[in-house]
Amino acid sequence: MTSYGSSPAASSGSRTNGLAIASLCCGIVGLFFLNIVLGPLAIVFGAVARRQAGVRNGAGMAKAGIILGVVDIVLWLLLLALAASNDGFSWYVGG
Repeated sequence: MTSYGSSPAASSGSRTNGLAIASLCCGIVGLFFLNIVLGPLAIVFGAVARRQAGVRNGAGMAKAGIILGVVDIVLWLLLLALAASNDGFSWYVGG
Protein backbone atom coordinates (compact mmCIF):
# COMPACT_ATOMS: atom_id res chain seq x y z
CA MET A 1 0.00 0.00 0.00
CA THR A 2 1.29 3.43 -0.89
CA SER A 3 1.51 6.07 1.80
CA TYR A 4 0.62 9.57 0.76
CA GLY A 5 2.82 12.52 1.58
CA SER A 6 6.19 10.83 1.24
CA SER A 7 8.10 10.37 -1.94
CA PRO A 8 10.66 7.61 -2.48
CA ALA A 9 13.26 10.17 -3.60
CA ALA A 10 12.97 12.13 -0.36
CA SER A 11 13.42 9.06 1.81
CA SER A 12 16.40 7.66 -0.06
CA GLY A 13 18.83 9.14 2.46
CA SER A 14 20.52 11.75 0.26
CA ARG A 15 20.73 14.52 2.81
CA THR A 16 23.11 17.45 2.83
CA ASN A 17 25.74 17.50 5.56
CA GLY A 18 24.68 19.81 8.39
CA LEU A 19 28.21 21.03 8.98
CA ALA A 20 28.46 22.09 5.34
CA ILE A 21 25.29 24.14 5.75
CA ALA A 22 26.61 25.64 9.00
CA SER A 23 29.90 26.51 7.32
CA LEU A 24 28.16 28.27 4.46
CA CYS A 25 25.83 30.17 6.80
CA CYS A 26 28.69 31.26 9.07
CA GLY A 27 30.66 32.42 6.05
CA ILE A 28 27.78 34.46 4.62
CA VAL A 29 26.72 36.04 7.92
CA GLY A 30 30.36 36.68 8.78
CA LEU A 31 30.65 39.01 5.81
CA PHE A 32 28.37 41.44 7.64
CA PHE A 33 28.56 40.69 11.39
CA LEU A 34 31.22 39.29 13.76
CA ASN A 35 33.59 38.26 10.98
CA ILE A 36 36.45 37.50 13.40
CA VAL A 37 34.29 34.91 15.17
CA LEU A 38 32.27 33.48 12.29
CA GLY A 39 35.19 33.31 9.82
CA PRO A 40 37.20 30.72 11.75
CA LEU A 41 34.00 28.82 12.58
CA ALA A 42 33.18 28.64 8.87
CA ILE A 43 36.66 27.30 8.12
CA VAL A 44 36.51 24.65 10.87
CA PHE A 45 32.97 23.53 9.99
CA GLY A 46 33.90 23.42 6.31
CA ALA A 47 37.03 21.36 6.91
CA VAL A 48 35.15 18.82 9.00
CA ALA A 49 32.35 18.66 6.44
CA ARG A 50 34.85 18.10 3.62
CA ARG A 51 36.24 15.10 5.51
CA GLN A 52 32.73 13.72 5.79
CA ALA A 53 31.89 14.47 2.14
CA GLY A 54 32.24 10.80 1.23
CA VAL A 55 29.49 9.95 3.66
CA ARG A 56 27.04 12.76 2.92
CA ASN A 57 26.49 15.36 0.25
CA GLY A 58 27.59 18.95 0.65
CA ALA A 59 31.23 19.09 -0.44
CA GLY A 60 30.52 22.17 -2.57
CA MET A 61 28.84 23.98 0.29
CA ALA A 62 31.74 23.11 2.57
CA LYS A 63 34.26 24.46 0.06
CA ALA A 64 32.25 27.67 -0.34
CA GLY A 65 32.09 28.01 3.45
CA ILE A 66 35.87 27.65 3.73
CA ILE A 67 36.42 30.29 1.05
CA LEU A 68 33.96 32.68 2.70
CA GLY A 69 35.62 32.07 6.07
CA VAL A 70 38.98 33.09 4.63
CA VAL A 71 37.34 36.17 3.08
CA ASP A 72 35.86 37.02 6.50
CA ILE A 73 39.27 36.90 8.16
CA VAL A 74 40.90 38.96 5.39
CA LEU A 75 38.08 41.51 5.66
CA TRP A 76 38.63 41.74 9.42
CA LEU A 77 42.37 42.27 8.91
CA LEU A 78 41.69 45.03 6.37
CA LEU A 79 39.29 46.76 8.76
CA LEU A 80 41.85 46.43 11.55
CA ALA A 81 44.56 47.98 9.34
CA LEU A 82 42.19 50.79 8.37
CA ALA A 83 41.41 51.49 12.01
CA ALA A 84 45.11 51.49 12.92
CA SER A 85 45.94 53.93 10.13
CA ASN A 86 43.20 56.33 11.29
CA ASP A 87 44.32 56.32 14.94
CA GLY A 88 41.68 53.82 15.97
CA PHE A 89 37.95 54.01 16.30
CA SER A 90 36.19 56.81 18.10
CA TRP A 91 32.55 56.85 19.06
CA TYR A 92 30.76 60.15 19.14
CA VAL A 93 27.40 60.18 20.87
CA GLY A 94 25.46 63.33 21.45
CA GLY A 95 24.83 66.70 19.91
